Amino acid sequence: MKKLVLALTAVAAFTGSAFAADLPARTYTKAPVMPEPVYNWTGFYIFGGAGGGVWDADSLSVNAAGNANTITQRTGGDGWFGTVGAGYDWQFNHSWVAGIFADGQFGSLRGSLNDAALNLTGTEKLRDTWAVGGRIGYLVAPNVYSYVNAGYTQSYWSGASLGPVSGVPLTAANAVSTASFNKGGWFVGGGVENNLNIFGITAPGWFMKTEYRAAYYDKATLAESFYGTGVLTGTSTTFHPLVQTISTSLVYRFNWGGPVVAKY
Repeated sequence: MKKLVLALTAVAAFTGSAFAADLPARTYTKAPVMPEPVYNWTGFYIFGGAGGGVWDADSLSVNAAGNANTITQRTGGDGWFGTVGAGYDWQFNHSWVAGIFADGQFGSLRGSLNDAALNLTGTEKLRDTWAVGGRIGYLVAPNVYSYVNAGYTQSYWSGASLGPVSGVPLTAANAVSTASFNKGGWFVGGGVENNLNIFGITAPGWFMKTEYRAAYYDKATLAESFYGTGVLTGTSTTFHPLVQTISTSLVYRFNWGGPVVAKY
């Protein structure tokens, strides 16, 4: 009996070894690589924010015949503003984004306006601007957009009262005035826009945009009148401004749903 049990055990062991030898070798398989998140930048957006800026202007005094009374002088100003706007973007070729937009800036960038021929000076203010344009850029990260922009812009400037020195009462005998005016031009700039999730905040659809812009406006010829009378003096001051601004805005994208898994 013992011999029979030993014989059956040996046969079972031999058969199991032979069956294991016939199985294919075990292979190592790496875990699948998760695809990079893909964001959809196509759609409408709105934004609002604030910023600061400076303007510089070349100006000179001219007589009634249009001849210069002085050499060209450089004046300037600075200040703060608020901004609001809206736009639409298209994402293409995976990482490129292009779009159109319109915005406005409302504030007061104030500086000096001079008539060196009469030795008079006053304050000129950039009140409001609006712009329409386009932008194009590249996604340096799936949720970070770096871009350049350009387009048309319009500006509104206040009138100015030019007097001899600060603190002296202005009268028709010692001061002149210029009227408010609008001037158009063009702008170029650039910026960076990023989803707020990168700061550890769960904020789908919300972005922060920081932008630099340089606006070049057409030259204006500002007729001077005796202060408080509206009677023209026969002299004018030319004004050719360049405005540079930096702004930071909060952006909301209506179709932003966060990352989706790329399909392969």
